Amino acid sequence: MIRWNRWIGVPVRIHPLFSIVMLLSVAGGYFIEIATLFGIVLVHEMGHVVAAKGFGWRIKEILLLPYGGEAVVEELGSVPVWQEVIVIIAGPLQNIWMMLIAYLLQWMGLVSEQWSAYFIEANLFIALFNLLPISPLDGGKLMESLMSLWMPYHRVISLCNGLSLVLSLMVTIVSILHVIRGGGIQLNLLMIGLFLLYSNWYSYKGRAYHFMRFLLHRETALVRLMGAGTLAQPIVVNGSRRIKDVVRLFMRERYHLVYVLDEYGSIRAVVSEQPLLYSYFNESKRGCAISELFM
Repeated sequence: MIRWNRWIGVPVRIHPLFSIVMLLSVAGGYFIEIATLFGIVLVHEMGHVVAAKGFGWRIKEILLLPYGGEAVVEELGSVPVWQEVIVIIAGPLQNIWMMLIAYLLQWMGLVSEQWSAYFIEANLFIALFNLLPISPLDGGKLMESLMSLWMPYHRVISLCNGLSLVLSLMVTIVSILHVIRGGGIQLNLLMIGLFLLYSNWYSYKGRAYHFMRFLLHRETALVRLMGAGTLAQPIVVNGSRRIKDVVRLFMRERYHLVYVLDEYGSIRAVVSEQPLLYSYFNESKRGCAISELFM
């Protein structure tokens, strides 16, 4: 790990994939290009970090990858969606101003047209590639944040993981076909595709852990929602519904009141989120019907 936290306040780690790309580029005589790419990726990621720190988020580290990077944060589903959206788009915004600066420097004659063209192209590639709806790219995170506004978070996780897995497989297949046809791979697209495929397969298998982390941070989110004042989102279930199934209906930016009905459709109980969460975290009660505990 490269620790630059003395001047940026966050540990920086270079992923082995990026190290391989850097070594191959240096061996091929592309030191200036890879150094430029490294700087672009770091500035892109610092955009996320500065925005996150502005909201008081806790940042564990910056992980640098050839297509961008990832600011690993403690918060997961507990911060407002609008904050998350701003932090996500803060990265690609850095690529925009860097492209404008490169064009201005070229116009002033301070840099060569060749370097300026490469710098602009690299920024454009990193910004657009990161906006693909694939996790852990910025586009995948943005898709998950926006979908959580109108869908239960458990369903959002499953859909986003599944879509990211399919799209990363498509990226890998396209890059392989490009190799078979004798084409070059810009920024080692094949390695990036394989990394995304592995990352999303790992995330897909760990989606239950992702949801559990969301629930562990739910208390913080509930305090924020109640403090700001919010309309309760009702959830209507039959008394035979299991606790773990009811919890999967929770939405990220909503405070829920659960209406428990009997076999005749009459309301037998109204339960807030907190008792349901306490029951869920008790493994002996997680599989119980809601009527066993609250009716």
